[in-house]
Amino acid sequence: MAKLGKDYKGILGAAIGDISGSVFEFRPALKPKTKEEAILFCDASEFTDDTAMTAAVADCLANDPNRDFASNLRKWGRAYPNAGYGAHFIQWLFDRRLGPYNSCGNGSAMRISAAAYFASSEEEAAFIARKATEITHNHPEGLKGAITMTRLIHKALHGATKEELHQYAASCYDFESLDYEEMKAFQGHGQEICQVTVPQALWCFFHSESFEDCLRTALTIGWDADTLADIACALAEAYYKEIPDLIVFEAQARLPKDIKEALESVPTPTIQ
Repeated sequence: MAKLGKDYKGILGAAIGDISGSVFEFRPALKPKTKEEAILFCDASEFTDDTAMTAAVADCLANDPNRDFASNLRKWGRAYPNAGYGAHFIQWLFDRRLGPYNSCGNGSAMRISAAAYFASSEEEAAFIARKATEITHNHPEGLKGAITMTRLIHKALHGATKEELHQYAASCYDFESLDYEEMKAFQGHGQEICQVTVPQALWCFFHSESFEDCLRTALTIGWDADTLADIACALAEAYYKEIPDLIVFEAQARLPKDIKEALESVPTPTIQ
């Protein structure tokens, strides 16, 4: 097992979820019916906008003393213009005149995991998350998704039990009322918002026994499989603090040098 802070640098959880889920995004016919059937990596597995924007936030926090998130997201987005951005975001990406556009899309929660690692306190983590989110996703639900996941990741990194994480998560979202079979059966648009994806990601994490189990569960649900797995696995990485070596190897092999370096720039906190 590769362990956080020992066997690999930086963060990988979100990227692993993104890469593994990329094959199944909006393709219900390909979606695994059970966790055991899930193929984690294949020739078509690739990173998407989820990983590019996670790298953008990480790079900004590591290397930009002014923390100009808008400029950094635009820089990275333009470096990878065909990564699969949403229609509103890609307009924002290529027009510097545009400001936030009241989005509650799940893009706010999928790019934010690095904020928890750079913060010295949970309050600072939430502050960073807000600043990195409100430049585009300034809808209350967009902000809520990003801040909730950042707080949970920070709590997990610093010793919170799963019961403590569950108590906080349940105060933000009603995810335990979700039905696994109903989530798996869904085929249609409408899941690309925080109000849908974040509760599903929380369900995957809290009903998992390991990082890989969380990943496999997310893949069986789909529909926006890469983003769902990205969000769930970012939290799973912080809590379980170890990922099977082969999964780490396969993910790193699919990342370009600049993205790997950005993800590796995330500091490892004192693990508790």
